[in-house]
Amino acid sequence: MIENLFLPLALAFIMFSLGLALRVDDFRSALGNWRGVVVGMFGQVVLVPLIAALVGVGLGLSPTMLLGLMIIAACPGGVSSAFLTHLARGNTALSLLLTVASSLLALLSLPFVVNTVLGWQAGGGGEIHLSSGDLPLDKLLGGLLLVTTLPILLGMTLRLKLGWIGERGERHVSRIATGFFVAIVIVTFGAHRETIVNGLPEVGGATVLLNLLTMLGGVLLAWAARLQRRESIAIAMECGLQNAGLGIFVALSLFERPELAVPSVVYALTMNFGALGFLWLLRHRRVAGLALP
Repeated sequence: MIENLFLPLALAFIMFSLGLALRVDDFRSALGNWRGVVVGMFGQVVLVPLIAALVGVGLGLSPTMLLGLMIIAACPGGVSSAFLTHLARGNTALSLLLTVASSLLALLSLPFVVNTVLGWQAGGGGEIHLSSGDLPLDKLLGGLLLVTTLPILLGMTLRLKLGWIGERGERHVSRIATGFFVAIVIVTFGAHRETIVNGLPEVGGATVLLNLLTMLGGVLLAWAARLQRRESIAIAMECGLQNAGLGIFVALSLFERPELAVPSVVYALTMNFGALGFLWLLRHRRVAGLALP
């Protein structure tokens, strides 16, 4: 009850706080920067699954845990990536655009990645086990609408059109949103504590390594494309934070194998710590040569 009700409401409030800080010109600028969108989508759809495969095989994960790791890697960006991008003073509008775009593309990319892994594990003779029709399109897009789009539009409207809140009020709301984010991490651990504790010995290292390498990979992609600091932060966060809820759904509802959900559950916790570490690094260190001064 707490998880099902609190998490969507907390995320919606976080998105509302982002809306207070966003301007229409932010989205125009993000859409006009086609390199940022292309690089971000390449990182999310191609780089993240590739790194997951290398990590899983390199660490010798069991076939079940490897498939579970590939499921979470093939999921689209998580909603919290935009909030953490905002805290890191990155391009929040670009992060939101990448989340929506990767969620739509996941209807094709997620089945492709999962079926490729299944075929490889079966020696190339595996049947198709997952299709785009199996994924909850209405749930995925409905969640994005209710938890992301509407709260952001409400925040932008209150700030820009009605003038109900000023700079000082925006800072107070941002602090409350930060508190909600911390609470989300705590609630996630409490709700899945047993699964996380039991899964840490086998997949804990893999999820941490996946998170760190994907964020680093996002930064390097942005640097290679000569993107600015704000775009680099958005792409790094988008690559490092996945929609763990969709990964859990695929494991439990489509495959009906709870063990496949372990990497997604563990990653739901470890990715936030990795992102917070990245945020701390941005606030306290100068990352020379990677467009992150």
